[in-house]
Formats: sequence, structure tokens, C-alpha cells
Amino acid sequence: MSSHRLPTPGRFVRVDGVPLHVVTEGSGPLCVLSGGLGMAWFDWDAVAALLAPHRTVVRFDRPGLGLSARAPAPPTLAAEADRIARLLDALGHRGPATVVGHSLAGFHAEGFARLHPERCAGVVLVDGSIEEDPRPLLPRAVRTAWAGGVAGALSAAGLPRALGPAARRLVGRASTVGSHPPHPWERAGYRTSRVARACVLENATYPYQAAELAALRRDRPMPPVPVTVLAAYDGSETAGRLRWLERQRALAAELGGRFALAAPAGHLVMADVPESVAHAVLDLTGTGRDTAPLG
Repeated sequence: MSSHRLPTPGRFVRVDGVPLHVVTEGSGPLCVLSGGLGMAWFDWDAVAALLAPHRTVVRFDRPGLGLSARAPAPPTLAAEADRIARLLDALGHRGPATVVGHSLAGFHAEGFARLHPERCAGVVLVDGSIEEDPRPLLPRAVRTAWAGGVAGALSAAGLPRALGPAARRLVGRASTVGSHPPHPWERAGYRTSRVARACVLENATYPYQAAELAALRRDRPMPPVPVTVLAAYDGSETAGRLRWLERQRALAAELGGRFALAAPAGHLVMADVPESVAHAVLDLTGTGRDTAPLG
């Protein structure tokens, strides 16, 4: 079935003037799922299905990604952390939430905890990005202006429409150990210049978001909430892979959290072993699995 015939899941909520696409499922304590660079709400389908019997699960598309409208300004760490809080406000969820951040969104999840401690019930970092000493070489304005020009050139050449879905599938294959069919909504989003621009800008602002988080760690302490760092492990014994696991373990220690492995899994842990992500969320407070097992 082609994606344009599918009913649009969820709804749109205006946050800071930007219509954001959001899907809410389940009941129970609140949990927010946020994907890595360039990812969409549907990347969490399997995890959301496992969590919905135990949690109220909110997943959303950052500006320009998935089905959300583009934002007027490039992303910043503080803006993305605030966006989570304001989205929850717009949905009427005023209580604390467990925030699950994958890859780049790990920065946002930790930023949310530090900037909105009263709103955070816990943090799960799913193969989260790590930059121990981020030092961007160019001024942010220069880098983002260049990125905007690149995105415009790609769109003018028609490359998102021609190659976007294929590029997305290649990234998915390189980031997983299992075989996963393309999602019905994949083609609809990744063939647009809107999503291409958002991906380019997230990539361009990555070092600045890392630097923002490093500064935040100096100025704003983590609240006393449970933290789990869930690292992907594909079973290989290469020096690079083992070093990555040690960096993830060190991040867990820095945040006073628990370190856990998701295996066998590539970077897209939620696709390869969604049950590992669900268990990390439910085990965060020691509750949730006493009533019903995960499927």
C-alpha cells in the first residue's frame, strides 16, 4: 500500500508556532521517545507496542522530520530540551516523564533532565551520542548558513525525491544487524526537501549541541532520577566497538546511572532489539513488568 493512502497516525500540535506531529498511545506513567538524527516517529513502532500496555507513550517528530513542519531556526540543545517540555504541556501532561533519547536525542534527553528537573522522572539513553571534549571549529552561524545552502542545492537538483528513500534504507541497513522491511511511511517523508533540510541542519549543528551539553553539565546538575545507558553491541570484538562500549560505560558512570547492553544490535537498537529498550524503560523504576510480560 502506498503511504499517501495510509491514514495519518496521531495528530498535530502547535509548539512555539511549529506544527509538530505526535502520536500518543497506552496508559500509565508518562514516557517520551525521541529518535536520533533524521529519524521519525515510526522508528519506535516496535518499542511503543511493547510499552503501551504499561506506559503512556508519546513519540513525536522534531521540526522538519517525519510529518512535522519545519522550524524557522536551526536546532539548538536548549531549544530541543524545551520543545519536549512544551509539547508535553500542549498535550496536557504536566507530571514528570521518563525521556528516552536515541543517538543525537540522547543530548536532548539529558538536556531536558538538567533544564527541567521537576519534569523528569528518569532518563534512558539508547546508544546515545558521546562527545567528551566538543570544540566546534567554525562559528555556528557560518556552519548553519553553509548547511542551509547545501540543503537548498540538493533540493534544487531534485535529489531528495530521487535518492532520499534509498539513502534512508542504506543507513538503516548499515545501522542494524537484522533485516527490516521499509516502513510504509518511509518514502513519503524522505523524498521531501523538508526532511532533507532537517537532516542536514541536525548534522551541521551536532557539534554545537554537544558543546552546549558540555557547558550545561558544568552549570546544571542532573536531578536525582534513575538513568540507564543502553549501548548497542553487535558481537564484534574490534577495537573501535570495544572502545565505544567503554565510552558508553563511562557516560553511565558520569551520570550516576546503570550501564546495560543491547545485543545483538546495531546503532538502531529500537529496530534490532526493541524489547531491550522497553525493558530499560520498565526496569528504570523497578516497576511495570509485574503485571504483564513483554511480548
